[in-house]
Amino acid sequence: MSRHHHHRHNPFSPDHESKVENEQRDTTMAEETKEQETIKDTAREAAGNSQESPDGTRIEESTKAQTASSAAENAAALEGNQEAGKSAEKNASPEEQIAQLKAALKAAQAEVLDVRMRAQAETENFKKRLQREHEDHLKYAAEKVLKDLIPTLDNLELAITYGSDNEACQDMLKGITMTHKLFIDALGRHGLLPVGKEGEPFDPAKHEAVGFDSRADLKPDTVARVLQSGYQLEGRLLRPAKVMVNRV
Repeated sequence: MSRHHHHRHNPFSPDHESKVENEQRDTTMAEETKEQETIKDTAREAAGNSQESPDGTRIEESTKAQTASSAAENAAALEGNQEAGKSAEKNASPEEQIAQLKAALKAAQAEVLDVRMRAQAETENFKKRLQREHEDHLKYAAEKVLKDLIPTLDNLELAITYGSDNEACQDMLKGITMTHKLFIDALGRHGLLPVGKEGEPFDPAKHEAVGFDSRADLKPDTVARVLQSGYQLEGRLLRPAKVMVNRV
């Protein structure tokens, strides 16, 4: 009876271990290959998405990416500058830091002084303007009343002009002339003065020429005759004088 020796498979034999290692290596290579294929697919998909679509999506995404990148670079640069400034301050000696603080304090004091002086100047100008407006108001407060009295002066002057040629009116003319003088003096105390005299140079700023006259006793371009007196109040012309200009 022959004995057959059956060799059992030993899991710890060198051949078995080599086979297991080969299978594990094959599995690892397959997984790496699959992972590489996945990465390639992802890259191709990203490239496909970056292609310009009909509605311009690629341009918009590219612009957003560039903007984000630029903003990141600017933020990094700013942070770097701030860090550099802090580093410089830290590296400065105590004497240098004190000198910097003194310089900053001096600049701040100068700025405060400048603002204060500007404010004082504006206040003074405002006070002067108010004072000037108040004086003008008082100076010309009676302008309306005095204007209303000018026609009365005109009538008195007309009476004097036409009454001087009538002998029967001489006595009454004296009274009218006196009244006119008192009236003019009273109004003059309130700043109202007559404008226009015979013989004075013609001035279009205060004279209104209504015609020409010829008088040998007067120079050319002077007032030959006053037809209606003008009036001014504290230097302000209320009415120009109507005159005849001399032409020799």
